[in-house]
Amino acid sequence: EARGRGEGNIPTMAIVSARGGMTDLLVKVVDSALVDFEDAEANLNEAVESAIALLKELAPPEITDPIEARFRSDASDILSVVQSLRMINTVPAVTMEVVTGFGEIWSAQTLHAYLQTQGVPCDWIDAREVLVVKSEAGNSGLGEKGAASTGGVTPLWAETASRVAKWWNVSGKKQGFLDLDYTKSSPIVVVTGFVATTSDGVPTTLKRSGSDYSATVFAKLTGASRVCMWKNTDGVYTADPRRVPEAFPIASLKYDEAMELAYFGAQVLHPSAMVPCIDDNIPVYVRNIFNPAFEGTVIQGRCQSLKEVGESGKVKNWRSKSGEVPIKGITSVDKTALVSLEGASAIGGANVVEKFMGAMANHGINVLIITQASSESSITVAVPENEGKRAVEAIKDAFELEMSRSTIGSISLLEGMSIVAIVGEGMAMNSGVSATFMSSLSRANVNIRLIAQGSSERQVAVVVDANDASRALRAAHMAFTLSETEVSVAILGSTGYVGSALVKQIAAQRELLAERLGVACRISAAGNSRKVIIGKDSKDSRGLDIENLPELIESEDAMDFDLDLITEMMEADVNPHRVIIDCTDSESVSKYYNRWLSNGINIVGPNRNVGAGSLDYYKSVVSAQKENSVNWGYESSVGSALPILTTLRDLLETGDTVHTISGSVSGTMAYVLSHISEEVSFSDAVRRAVDKDYAETDFREDLSGRDMARKVVILARQIGLDVSLEDVEVESLIPEDINTKAYKRESLEADLLEDIKVVNDYMFERVKAAEADGRHLRYKFTINVDTGKCKVALESVQNTDPLYRLKANENLVAFETDRYTVSPLIVKGAAAGPDLAAAGIFADLLRLTRAFTALQI
Repeated sequence: EARGRGEGNIPTMAIVSARGGMTDLLVKVVDSALVDFEDAEANLNEAVESAIALLKELAPPEITDPIEARFRSDASDILSVVQSLRMINTVPAVTMEVVTGFGEIWSAQTLHAYLQTQGVPCDWIDAREVLVVKSEAGNSGLGEKGAASTGGVTPLWAETASRVAKWWNVSGKKQGFLDLDYTKSSPIVVVTGFVATTSDGVPTTLKRSGSDYSATVFAKLTGASRVCMWKNTDGVYTADPRRVPEAFPIASLKYDEAMELAYFGAQVLHPSAMVPCIDDNIPVYVRNIFNPAFEGTVIQGRCQSLKEVGESGKVKNWRSKSGEVPIKGITSVDKTALVSLEGASAIGGANVVEKFMGAMANHGINVLIITQASSESSITVAVPENEGKRAVEAIKDAFELEMSRSTIGSISLLEGMSIVAIVGEGMAMNSGVSATFMSSLSRANVNIRLIAQGSSERQVAVVVDANDASRALRAAHMAFTLSETEVSVAILGSTGYVGSALVKQIAAQRELLAERLGVACRISAAGNSRKVIIGKDSKDSRGLDIENLPELIESEDAMDFDLDLITEMMEADVNPHRVIIDCTDSESVSKYYNRWLSNGINIVGPNRNVGAGSLDYYKSVVSAQKENSVNWGYESSVGSALPILTTLRDLLETGDTVHTISGSVSGTMAYVLSHISEEVSFSDAVRRAVDKDYAETDFREDLSGRDMARKVVILARQIGLDVSLEDVEVESLIPEDINTKAYKRESLEADLLEDIKVVNDYMFERVKAAEADGRHLRYKFTINVDTGKCKVALESVQNTDPLYRLKANENLVAFETDRYTVSPLIVKGAAAGPDLAAAGIFADLLRLTRAFTALQI
């Protein structure tokens, strides 16, 4: 769209690229010609016939017939060119460029045909006739699809401008464009993108995705008022939405930011496309052809120079600037490799760099990133993966003499890498940006192989394993609050008493979590002991519908419960924030803790089979947690929602010394002992506790003292005691024969309630005797840290004991320490029932999500 023409309509130049998939199909024609000419002919036939079919859909025969004839003539020429390739057994770069350029040539004529049917003044230009370019040495060929840099092609401005002017004054005049009444209509000139010619008249291309570059080149030549690039996305996104579902369109970018994003893999832009627009400050709009009402992204203006930034003010931490995010986008370059030269100190740093980079340049290696360790005169570069082996050979040739003298250490190639980069003008003079980036990768368990910051301070790039690239992108995107923090959650035991209560609590608090913490819990899997449902992994998926988890688990989509399947799904999830909530008390589930933590998966839940299980396994799980910087939240395993373990950790970490821990951490036993009377027997009190869902499913766990003993083991291990369950002295309230009896699952509750009647009289006498002495009977535990002894037993407590005033559904823990000698530190509160147990799990989950968000540095 040209400017400076006064009032009325203005001419429009439409730069077209090939139809989707056409360039790849034409590449296939060339490549297959070396192996099977009939296959090449079939691929070419598919290409040309699909182009003709589209043409005929858009225009009548009187327009399409001559164009169809040209298409078939072009196909014949292509066939003649590729037929000769088997003789030379190679594909010259110019051959690939000539053949693939026909995709744009056919597209231009197709659009021109359609415009003719609309009565629009129009014509089309084969850019090979007007756009003259110069390619740098080593930049021949089409370029790798999705390559990091497709630059190196420079327009010869004077010659191209002359040819464009000549076309307008000859062909344009012939079409009547000069005589149009621009108050009523204006012409549309369709131009082939991607293709060009050299000064010698040899057809060439602007490399992959070069149509963007074509558009801005012609914008500069015609003095356009703006460039609008019509894509299939709503502009330039903060990250690739295929890999970061939370990504969103960026409203505006500076030219420099756009070039950095494009260089580091933002495929919606061509790396060189901004350059022609800079001098004349021509705005570039990136919009969605399928959503034209959306404004998209506008690219215009320059970033401040380093000198200007340095003079503008002092350094501030970026988080102190409320609402201002220092980066505009996060992008990546896949299929890269690291080439390293180590231990060249004997040569001298300057000589190493000169020889190293000279070798890269002489062999046409595209260096994406370079870092150097001055101490050893070692140097590492990131290059496209398909150039890695060639780069190694180039270095070996350059340092052949030094290698023979052993004055250098080694030359290595590391493939399967990806570059991840953050880009934004706001990074300059803002501290904490790199720290936020690096710490987000650390928490996502992403190993960094190389770090580089551009001298412009507009980008920081790291090289990571390709398998970790998507997780790194999502972690960084969340860290800079470009999106709410999404947590992938798998809930095991989701239909049990505690699991069901937890699901309801999470569902009720979803909006509050998003509003206050910026956290979205995505339920990726849920299951019980029989079935599991796995959420679909797609861009639009927000996980399983938490409101209908029980129905989903019983649906046809559910599968047999399989811990390996759940584990593999969570390990493959690219979300850096992954949590398994274990609402079970299953030993088989607990055996997976080590694997989950080792793979960067956080765990939350009250399962006591690890905390009170095998001491060796417990220590290995704790070690896996620390080594992998993940969280294992089991506060709810002792005291439900009460902060008992947190309080204990705080005491220890602030330097206090704990001597004794005592109390009662069985809501079931607190309720039972508070209700025994002449009217209510022991077995009746137990039945009431069961009816209130206070007790374990097999309430022998409560009555035998095993439940409280396991909690005692967890507490004791927190203070460094290497105790196991068998080390705890336990007084059981039921006889051993009942404790070991095999009950049928379906009649367990009724049969057990009947059997425990044998202790009704004994328990009543114990309660009566305690009350006669002005005491209360409590089921009390004691951990003597100094002796290492742990005990759980019935005890008559006097009114000076904190347990004297224990209510029916409460837990209580008293800490006697160096600081709390006269009066112990007491944690006390309601702790019986699934709702409180679920609240404790939910609290652990919230602590974890706050670590994902508020603790970003």
